[in-house]
Amino acid sequence: MTSVLVRQGTSPLILGLPHTGTDLPPAVWDRLNDNGKLLADTDWHIDRLYDGLFEGATTVRATFHRYVIDANRDPAGSSLYPGQNTTSLIPETDFDGLAIWQDGQAPTDADIAERVEAFHAPYHQALAAEIERVRSIHGYAVLYDCHSIRSNIPFLFEGTLPDFNIGTDMGKTCDPAIEKVVVDTVTEADGYTSILNGRFKGGWTTRHYGRPLEGVHAIQMELAQSTHLATETPPFAYDGAKAERLRVHLRKIFSRIDSAARQLAQGT
Repeated sequence: MTSVLVRQGTSPLILGLPHTGTDLPPAVWDRLNDNGKLLADTDWHIDRLYDGLFEGATTVRATFHRYVIDANRDPAGSSLYPGQNTTSLIPETDFDGLAIWQDGQAPTDADIAERVEAFHAPYHQALAAEIERVRSIHGYAVLYDCHSIRSNIPFLFEGTLPDFNIGTDMGKTCDPAIEKVVVDTVTEADGYTSILNGRFKGGWTTRHYGRPLEGVHAIQMELAQSTHLATETPPFAYDGAKAERLRVHLRKIFSRIDSAARQLAQGT
């Protein structure tokens, strides 16, 4: 099984797609319980939603499911949100706090070590290589990490999630000018709600790679799945009309990020 797919582009923009994959080795699939086999915590159709939005963008996509191992978690196992409910490097529960593994089949320390080497590390080796390739061409790179989540998950957060959830680890992972154009764009988006560094402040990927002083800007976008799915429950169908309305704003985000980053690189 190919654990990561890379599509190289020529622009400064790199799209990270760590949670769209649905591949699981049979030995992992067979250990999941019926709830786990729903794969409910997938970023359903996010690769389709973002496809073709910005000419020349590079994409790095994990093909494996986050229940194999979560490519957006610290491989050392540290929590992204200490003191809050979240899921771990290899999740033991789904986003509702319900078990996903059969009794006695939860991942062991040996499983974690094996899957870090076989899946997590290759994804991040590919992502790091593309960041360096793009930076060598342009002098800088912008990593936009693409995510989605159900809009109502009491186990993780209260109430209904905003449509656009921007994460920059409180402004640490990208230049303020890039953060601002994204915030301004989603704020202008009629009929949508948004927040900066709310419940989702950027995962391990954003925090690990975002080094704006070194020319690597990283930002995470967590979209509420109600913005592009017909239903946030099985079969998690893509809603083309919803998606096309959303893609207008996503395209504008990328165009403005590109302009802002070029101005920063030119010192203007």
